[in-house]
Amino acid sequence: MRKICFLGIEGGGTRTRAAVSGPEGRILGRAEAGPSNPFKVGLDGAKRAIQGASRDALRRAGIRKGALDTVCLGLSGIDRPAIRNPLGQWIRRALPARRHLLETDAAISLYAAVGENPGVLVVAGTGSIAYGRDTRGRRGRAGGWGSAYDDAGSGFDVGRKAILAALHAFDDRGPKTTLGSRLCRRLRLRDISHIVNRPLSATEIASLFPLVTAAAQQGDRVAQRLLQEAGVELAELGLAVVRQLGWSRGDPTVVASGGVLRESAVVYRRFRREIRKQLANARVMRLGRSGVEGALRMAIEAGSSSPPRGQK
Repeated sequence: MRKICFLGIEGGGTRTRAAVSGPEGRILGRAEAGPSNPFKVGLDGAKRAIQGASRDALRRAGIRKGALDTVCLGLSGIDRPAIRNPLGQWIRRALPARRHLLETDAAISLYAAVGENPGVLVVAGTGSIAYGRDTRGRRGRAGGWGSAYDDAGSGFDVGRKAILAALHAFDDRGPKTTLGSRLCRRLRLRDISHIVNRPLSATEIASLFPLVTAAAQQGDRVAQRLLQEAGVELAELGLAVVRQLGWSRGDPTVVASGGVLRESAVVYRRFRREIRKQLANARVMRLGRSGVEGALRMAIEAGSSSPPRGQK
């Protein structure tokens, strides 16, 4: 008897994860590859990472591509036609299956947390976004507009503000802070004014976030303020989706995800406090499962429905 399997893929700005399971959900093979966020690596780079992680996961599971019932890909930007259309056509050829689901990375992470139940997910990694779904399947989103214009409360945003605070202190335009000396050590600069000659990518700026958390833990008030501000801004993202979905009352589930909310207790506590100021009964929790598990669960659920649901 031919073995029927399911493939879940989570594409991110740092890495791409893939997992294969049978209908019962037991994971048979996992693999990782490089980043597949198409806004950072382009469509060709995204395809390479998705195919590489999927191929390795299938090989480790001992499964051939022809055995796939459903493939679910969760990827940033997949809700935009310029990304969705070419990737949709490509994935049907590269990973043949009966069904292909194309979801955002936020959608698969929310599914990993609450399944088909309603909820709001706030993601704060290199960038930031909030995504929600209600009992009728209506969706809402806020943020996710990229580092050039938005990404409030993200690792990039905190890193950028840390650089700005250090420059203001250097100019005697702002309060004293240890962030300048910390940044200089990290980036090997003579003084913080030389940072203007160092072109840093959004990912490199986001990588400065742990430096801010370390400064805050050692009593730097400027760093502490930046983390508090991040918590407020991320809560505002989640509350915007709550308003879009009309949840002015009740006890919605709000899920926190991404390195900023996972690695900083200060950011997470302020985030939770701000959510509960307006939604006293909200259930606020950290994401306990990876997005790739949500993608796999969505693939299995779609595969068990008849006729095919969510064919994209």
